[in-house]
Amino acid sequence: LSHPFYVLTIVPPIHCCDYYHQYNIHASAPDSDQNMQQLLILSSILAVTVNAGGATYDLPPLPFGLSALKPMIGKKTLQIHHGKHHAKYVNTLNALVAGTSLENQSLEKIMKASYKSKPAIFNNAAQAWNHSFYWKCLKPKGGGVPDENKHAQLLEKINKSFGSYAEFRKQFAEAANTAFGSGWAWLVSDGRGNLSVMKTIGADNPLVLSGRSIPILTCDVWEHAYYLDYANLRPSYVDTFLDNLLNWDFVAENLERAVSSGRNW
Repeated sequence: LSHPFYVLTIVPPIHCCDYYHQYNIHASAPDSDQNMQQLLILSSILAVTVNAGGATYDLPPLPFGLSALKPMIGKKTLQIHHGKHHAKYVNTLNALVAGTSLENQSLEKIMKASYKSKPAIFNNAAQAWNHSFYWKCLKPKGGGVPDENKHAQLLEKINKSFGSYAEFRKQFAEAANTAFGSGWAWLVSDGRGNLSVMKTIGADNPLVLSGRSIPILTCDVWEHAYYLDYANLRPSYVDTFLDNLLNWDFVAENLERAVSSGRNW
């Protein structure tokens, strides 16, 4: 990663099975060394690898099988959520940035450049980013209190920032359940290990709302994420996410990278 020119591009490999998940980075120039460092943090969080090639944004495969989250999240929900909604954001983004100055830019650069000024581009770029991040926050037989041995640093930071896991859970569930209409709940780090909960509406995410917030966890509370399985009972979906589906391994890795980097977005 010594080469100074990288930009995030989502390009899936051959779909050999439903469980395979990979991202690639392709070339364009960051604005500064600090931006390069931030990009490398993002690359690590999204588990990317470096490859040469063109810059198109393609739908990444799910990191688990379509039936892997049953009965908490059904196969039909994932087929529609991933195969229809997420795919549409990616396809629409490709059409909107083709031939513009934003073509070949990283998703986070597109988000920051288009926020408020180009809402159609921003919404699709942010939703592509948000969903790619969200899928990695899920896993079968997840959730509950982080393991005190396996996730010691994460649990320590949660206890330090919130006083207890129970208080974190309360605040996160409240953020998810009170995001009016459609949105996201987030756990973010300030780059020094201090954690906080925030909620965003629509496609917004912490990368554009706060220059000091590194996302380490999200929960999608758009209705298409849960309606087939929970109807209008969003709190039941949020409880299930926290208690049965949350991928603490991914969150712990994100926190470790954010803390070790010593930098913010």
